[in-house]
Amino acid sequence: MNKLKFGIPKGSLEKITLDLFQKAGWVIKVSTRNYFPSVDDPQLSCALIRAQELAHYVEEGALDAAITGKDWILESGSDVVEVQELIYSKESLRPARWVLVVTEDSPIRELEDMEGKKVATELVSFTKRYFAERGIKVKVEFSWGTTEAKVVEGLVDAIVDVTETGSTIRAHGLRIVHELMESTPRLIANKKSWQDPWKKEKILQVATLLKAALGADRMVGLKMNVPQKCLEDVVAILPCLNAPTIASLYQTDWYSVEVVVKEEVVRELIPQLLKRGAEGIIEYSLNKVI
Repeated sequence: MNKLKFGIPKGSLEKITLDLFQKAGWVIKVSTRNYFPSVDDPQLSCALIRAQELAHYVEEGALDAAITGKDWILESGSDVVEVQELIYSKESLRPARWVLVVTEDSPIRELEDMEGKKVATELVSFTKRYFAERGIKVKVEFSWGTTEAKVVEGLVDAIVDVTETGSTIRAHGLRIVHELMESTPRLIANKKSWQDPWKKEKILQVATLLKAALGADRMVGLKMNVPQKCLEDVVAILPCLNAPTIASLYQTDWYSVEVVVKEEVVRELIPQLLKRGAEGIIEYSLNKVI
């Protein structure tokens, strides 16, 4: 039987990736004693690997496909196929921002002030390239962790670290000087696997359903009954993806109206619908929107 080897990112992306797969139709179960989760699809096998390493394993063919961050693809310099960007909602996971950070009282105010300075980061290769491309000579060293402490204690002049909102950085009395990159998760594939018709079709199946699951994020369905005399007033305030679905109810002058809307508008929308004559309003969750 054909089988696709898929890499799941261990760490910050792990839970949201597993939840996303479940919404897409795959149940992946992770054991604390095993790096090879079980999956309810005989055509799919999974490996739980650090996001930093996934692009490398996909490039060399140990994995056919994986989900990892754009940052780690650039850091590794791996030659892979970027099949699809997976844009999670801001409520679920914001894009990761790699930023140049200094202490609040540092004289470094802009990127050019880093000339001849020392910077610590986990993103060594990318950071070296970034400064070199701008003609700024810096010494870049790898940070094994507690990166913020290194600049606080004066061990380095600056750090390049990852953040979402910058609130943690500010809480430590640090200041963002410059944003180097914004990173989002990507579905990537091995180039040879992408040329294999069966594997490509399987990867595209995963990509389509993951995208559909993301499309349903923070979206809900609303269904209601509306008398004919109120129909135009109700439809006028419906913020739907496309035109609402409207069907007449059997042997009455009432209609069934169905729409897909953003979850956050429902609390304001339902009272307005009731005022305009809608009845029997049902809200239901969505797994996929294609």
